[in-house]
Amino acid sequence: MNNFNRFLESTLLKPTMTDRELDVLVRDAIEEQFVGVCVPSFWVKKVKRDLKEENVQLVTVIGFPFGFEDTATKVAETREAIRNGADELDLVWSQTAFHSGMNWPKIEIAQIAKICHEEERILKVIIETAYLSSEQIREACMICQEAGADFVKTSTGYAPIGAKVQDIVLMREVLPSAVGIKASGGIKTLDFAQELIRAGADRIGTSSAKALMDAWRKTQS
Repeated sequence: MNNFNRFLESTLLKPTMTDRELDVLVRDAIEEQFVGVCVPSFWVKKVKRDLKEENVQLVTVIGFPFGFEDTATKVAETREAIRNGADELDLVWSQTAFHSGMNWPKIEIAQIAKICHEEERILKVIIETAYLSSEQIREACMICQEAGADFVKTSTGYAPIGAKVQDIVLMREVLPSAVGIKASGGIKTLDFAQELIRAGADRIGTSSAKALMDAWRKTQS
């Protein structure tokens, strides 16, 4: 895990966040060369300017945090985020439609995947594993894959439970290698982050990215 920094998406999505906290997030991401920063759509333009040509992906969220906006609203959000400079879009899928037994989540993801891929952007779909049984996680992963998602992501961080190792193992069993897995929600220790990576996570979304890097460096000395 010599490139541990390239697993980390440094995240700042709390409702009371400030521009000062955002400046620290971007500065740390550039210094550590994290794979990405995940910020609210309101701040995408600013972060795009601040990142300049750095090799750090600008990630934002769509339909966050519950995913129950209608598809037209999510499509508009997606187009605006791309226009403002987002490289990757983390879409909260329609949980309410899935739990109602509807086929709509697949249709919605496919629409947004098409927009993203036409603009050469990455789409991650947040399935909120805390509210899913093992069988539902399997089904959710298949829906995301078939609809064209590039990654499946565990959590928003707003559910009672975030990423779990057993869920990552299960997701990796279901998903082909071409579809990535982003673990997120409650990842605050180096041991846990590394355990998730060993289980199959390709990305770690965390608000503790800087602390994780500091802890990782100590293990290298």
